[in-house]
Amino acid sequence: MMERKVVLETQNLVKNYYIGRKIVVPALRGIDLKIYEGEFVAIIGPSGSGKTTLLNMLGLLDRPTGGKIFIDGLDVSNLRDNQLSEIRLRKIGFIFQYYNLMPILTALENVELPMVLAGVSRKKRIKRAKDLLKAVGLEKFAHHKPTEMSGGQQQRVAIARALANNPSIVLADEPTGNLDTKTSEEIIQLLRKINKEKGTTFVVVTHDPEVADNADRIFQIRDGLLKEVETFEVGT
Repeated sequence: MMERKVVLETQNLVKNYYIGRKIVVPALRGIDLKIYEGEFVAIIGPSGSGKTTLLNMLGLLDRPTGGKIFIDGLDVSNLRDNQLSEIRLRKIGFIFQYYNLMPILTALENVELPMVLAGVSRKKRIKRAKDLLKAVGLEKFAHHKPTEMSGGQQQRVAIARALANNPSIVLADEPTGNLDTKTSEEIIQLLRKINKEKGTTFVVVTHDPEVADNADRIFQIRDGLLKEVETFEVGT
């Protein structure tokens, strides 16, 4: 039996925030986590539990106070900022609750943006952006700006943008948190479809039990501590 590849790993990950010189607010208290290639993982927990902090660590958007982070086996804990930026650009896609689209750009231009940063030629990036918009069902909205689209449509653009550089890992922070129930279900099914068809690894921070129900594994974070939970425990 082939051993599964670990694409994301943390060892004794600690993150403290400091108020003034002496008061320490521990956000993560020594988290050990392994996420395997092609998994769809949900991280659940109450507000203030450390979910977004953990996701920011996994996405190399913030540095840990202690412990290690590995991406595809590479210890990234002490890399320089420019090295971290390159890994984020090539290996990691991000989906946010409030979409974070550029309001002055069209859907097509928003999806192109990561490819511009990666130095992809104009011809190639336009073709890929069009293909991605078609994949998320928005080919007819390529030249619409975010203000001309619904929340669900904007989130689909954000998903297409997250996939622009063909990342092996997509991190999503409350991707359905700003959507109605029907649209949330559509977005969940779209993420799962991409996960199954492309083999993209998804780590989703969520309050939404529907998202958790669709995950391969569920972790609960509380007071900066992480544990894997069985499906039937969710919501208890």
